[in-house]
Amino acid sequence: MFDCGGLTIRTPYGAVGHGGLYHSQSPEAYFTHTPGLKVVIPRDPFTTKGLLLASIRDRNPVIFLEAKYLYRHIPSTCPVPLGDYELPLSKAEVVRTGSDITVVGWGGQMRVLEHAVEMAQQRLPGISVELIDLQTLLPWDTATVEESVKKTGRLLISHEAPITGGFAAEIAARVTESCFLSLEAPVKRVCGYDTPFPLVHEKYYLPDEMRCFEGIQELVEF
Repeated sequence: MFDCGGLTIRTPYGAVGHGGLYHSQSPEAYFTHTPGLKVVIPRDPFTTKGLLLASIRDRNPVIFLEAKYLYRHIPSTCPVPLGDYELPLSKAEVVRTGSDITVVGWGGQMRVLEHAVEMAQQRLPGISVELIDLQTLLPWDTATVEESVKKTGRLLISHEAPITGGFAAEIAARVTESCFLSLEAPVKRVCGYDTPFPLVHEKYYLPDEMRCFEGIQELVEF
């Protein structure tokens, strides 16, 4: 890492349902190709404040990506303390513990995954899903993800960005190398398509809760 005096760049990313070709892109994978840079993506107002304060105080350069969806849909069930607090960078959070499948996401996609996991709990009796918010993509918390996959034997990763070259591919490759003998099914990616954003048809492009649920179902029934 480089000591650059704590430079943090905040920038919006992702879709809101009508952004179109360039205004809805998720470019996080581009930045993860830059050694020395930290890439941080919060999922809600609480994690935004804690991760942003930690990023500003970090001595390394940080790209802080904020899902545009959250600018318009702030959950009332997510209180933000008025006082000072930080959340650790490069540390994933296990949002929900489970034993049968690991689901990994970050940023705005976490809202979708939470709904998909709820759907799985209702429609797939006896299935226990572990949901992980990566929070920092570079450097990412390999230990937490690997420990979870060795326990569950299955991994689904989801993000809005196109599937080819998306950061899910890096996670899948790392987990396949380190957890191969623990896997009960192939690692699955549920991501955006390899096409430009289709403007008013963004809802058909994005990996919604049904696509994520079907991915979970496919893995547990493999």
